[in-house]
Amino acid sequence: MYKIMVVDDAGFMRMMIKTTLTKLGYTDIVEAEDGEKAVETYKAEKPDLVFMDITMPNLDGIGALKGIKAVDAGAKIVMCSAMGQEAMVMEAIKEGAMDFIVKPFKPDRIVQTVSKILPL
Repeated sequence: MYKIMVVDDAGFMRMMIKTTLTKLGYTDIVEAEDGEKAVETYKAEKPDLVFMDITMPNLDGIGALKGIKAVDAGAKIVMCSAMGQEAMVMEAIKEGAMDFIVKPFKPDRIVQTVSKILPL
């Protein structure tokens, strides 16, 4: 089974994504609450997929994306952003993010993204 990392400074957002993933049968889920922790956790856990918020303290999602890609060029990262962050989303895609989800997102959007990136 796949390991998925959820990165967001808001605990309730991590919980929401985690709940949706658990319902899909993904139980190996690790969390990080900011970009710095995301890079550290990625190195330690080597997840198969990362859901990452763009706006976070200490190191934002773009910085964490670059940090993770420096460690693993093949990292599969999906960015999560609020409306109005299109420029940052574009930068994230340019830096190697595979997809993005706009908050507040619906569980079926998470399902769609995971099934597109991680074959069952």
